[in-house]
Amino acid sequence: MTRKERFDFIIKYFQEHNPNAETELLYSNPYELLVAVILSAQCTDKRVNMTTPELFRRFPDMPSLARADKDEVLVYIKSISYPNNKAKHLVGMAQKVMSDFGGNIPMTVAELITLPGVGRKTANVITSVVDAQPNMAVDTHVFRVAARIGLTVNAKTPLATELQLLKFIPKDLVYIAHHWLILHGRYVCVARNPKCDICGLKPACKYYQQHLKNTTIADNAL
Repeated sequence: MTRKERFDFIIKYFQEHNPNAETELLYSNPYELLVAVILSAQCTDKRVNMTTPELFRRFPDMPSLARADKDEVLVYIKSISYPNNKAKHLVGMAQKVMSDFGGNIPMTVAELITLPGVGRKTANVITSVVDAQPNMAVDTHVFRVAARIGLTVNAKTPLATELQLLKFIPKDLVYIAHHWLILHGRYVCVARNPKCDICGLKPACKYYQQHLKNTTIADNAL
């Protein structure tokens, strides 16, 4: 199977089996999504979703968060990983959005990464989810799954992974492809003991084919 054929197989599979894939973070507007994505760094979406309702009740919009003190925000996010840094980032992000962008969240990666707490991955998530831009966010799940399946080759960094994926995924599908890969990595192609027995991508997966080959060799050696 060529690399293009592998991509074609996987895209077709997800289009049939998960056509409406979307983020599992709960939000009702771009402000809430941006806050939730910042909080989700090295933290589960489940934990973030448990935390944000009270946070959003106290700080319902960008102006209210910009007026907050870091310690005020910290009270609401103590159960999140790295709460001190994230509280500082959230307040700094809101203040910069208010001062530099007139209170409107910018919708380009270049502008978003100027905000405290916002890196390339977060910027790609925001622009792809809010505006369906063809930006590929690469987290640990996407990085792992893409390499295992064989979508990427010797991609040593998230950026290298992003660029390789963008080369083969049609532009109009990039915004949803991130969700396909992250959800597959979260529930099927998990870090330890991937659930190959229930995976529909086996025919196109390099990891599975190698595992099958090794199992056959071991059986024949008995």
